[in-house]
Amino acid sequence: MRSPLLDRTGAVAGEVPDETVAGHYGEPYAEQRALAAGRALVDRSDREVIRITGVDRLKWLNDLSSQKLDTLAPGVPAQTLFLDAQGRVEHHLTLVDDGTSVWGHVEPGASAALIAWLEKMRFMLRVEVTDETSAYAVVTAAPPRPASGSYTSAPLDGSGAEETPVSAPEGVIAIGGDLLVPRERLAGLPEELGLRLAGLWAYEALRVEAHLPRAGFETDHKTIPHELGWIGAAVHLSKGCYRGQETVARVHNLGHPPRRLVFLHLDGSVDTLPPHGAPVTLGVGSPVEAEPEAATEGSAEPGQIGFVGTAVRHHELGPIALALVKRTVPVDIALLAGGVAATQEVIVPPDAGRNVKIDPALRRRIR
Repeated sequence: MRSPLLDRTGAVAGEVPDETVAGHYGEPYAEQRALAAGRALVDRSDREVIRITGVDRLKWLNDLSSQKLDTLAPGVPAQTLFLDAQGRVEHHLTLVDDGTSVWGHVEPGASAALIAWLEKMRFMLRVEVTDETSAYAVVTAAPPRPASGSYTSAPLDGSGAEETPVSAPEGVIAIGGDLLVPRERLAGLPEELGLRLAGLWAYEALRVEAHLPRAGFETDHKTIPHELGWIGAAVHLSKGCYRGQETVARVHNLGHPPRRLVFLHLDGSVDTLPPHGAPVTLGVGSPVEAEPEAATEGSAEPGQIGFVGTAVRHHELGPIALALVKRTVPVDIALLAGGVAATQEVIVPPDAGRNVKIDPALRRRIR
């Protein structure tokens, strides 16, 4: 559904899959600064909204997804993943329970497949799943924050809680910094809340700065949670069984993920940004050889060791990006992202996983 806020002066539509909301309203950097200061509202109404009701809803979701949700308190925002049988990410859900229903939002075009799968898993439980996208729109009234429980922040306690929820007007549902608003109120919402409009470009720039992956951008058909730092933030490591849990446990305890999320500082002298999916290769003069079996999105190019997820222009940091690269790529080596020179910062460390500690005395006995 095309957003009515696209009719505002200066609005420029975003790019696929966000073409039904504004990428910016004519002042991209000013919009970023306003959002960072908590003085702006971002229209993300292309995201899709689901609602789950019934007394068994939290236990049911707890059994199906990666986060511990059976004890989730009302009003506490969380995120969870739905994995396939091999532990690969299929859906990322941001959610809250209001005491009677679980409300959540997913990527544009993702709700139908998720709801269809959930319906198959209802069995005799007292739950009902509905698509509320036509009735509710997602907006964001706070800057993206680094996720709690990520590799680079809080301990991996699996709480899944995000920042303190934004104060929501009557009839609006708060999920952390996100608001689910009745669609008939969307056109006048900036004035109702006393906030200026910021486009999706502003949100994406601050998301990249906060090292937050986005499903469909930093993921592909092979992505597992460890690669993106979703352990703790969206995955509870001791909650019990769910589809894909065996892979999560095996990588955490015995192995390493094949790829890792990195933050890239891009060469600011280049006019263009590398597009989503652009190949990441080793920088010119690198002494390290690329491995031919490098994990990539789409068709691999010669020497490719990863791909660009999201590249943006930040109001302070300049051109930056998130990318997924092979775990074994040295952290201090120069890279090329779609042909643009880049230096990397660690988000997911190369030694992520392999957390089983073996008593040295036991090891001697085994030998």
